[in-house]
Amino acid sequence: MSHRGRLRSVWNRVDSGELHQAPREWQSWLSDTGSLTQKIERAIGQKLEVLVLSDCRQNLNSDESRYFHFKIKRCRVREVLLCANQVPLVMAHSIIPAASSCGSNYPILRLGKRPLGAVLFAKSHKQSQQKVIREIAHLNKRNTLWKKCSKRYSDLPSPAWGRRTLYSLKSRPLLVTEVFLPNLLSYPTKP
Repeated sequence: MSHRGRLRSVWNRVDSGELHQAPREWQSWLSDTGSLTQKIERAIGQKLEVLVLSDCRQNLNSDESRYFHFKIKRCRVREVLLCANQVPLVMAHSIIPAASSCGSNYPILRLGKRPLGAVLFAKSHKQSQQKVIREIAHLNKRNTLWKKCSKRYSDLPSPAWGRRTLYSLKSRPLLVTEVFLPNLLSYPTKP
């Protein structure tokens, strides 16, 4: 991607310096390299509740499609709220290409009300050791992803901080975007 194209994207690599633009209280959430599910569960002292908003085939926007070299235009998109005591803490928007949910991955990705992070970071299904791509963004009402997510969750704040990670599950790509909701700050982060 050209330098100009990178500057027009609202998404920036975590190591680009954009992290320091985020308020201090969001920085540890945005930069964490482990399982967000596990980090939140440690902070809240209980298992997360997953409210599935949507799990169906959708068109990808060009910003999402670029992670798959523009070869994928339509695939499974799962949108959920991660909640504590029915209070939403994170909205997750996961892109699961058909090739990533077939073969030996098929049974793993029948998630139901389980968070995707529970699968990605499970001991028996550790993601491959290749370096993951992680980016962060300050999303607002002009952003394509914000518009798409707000249709599913009308209380989505604007602006909101989010992170996007390209994972690999048995060498198959999955793009996970997590939008952090204000109620998450009610819980102190724990290492």
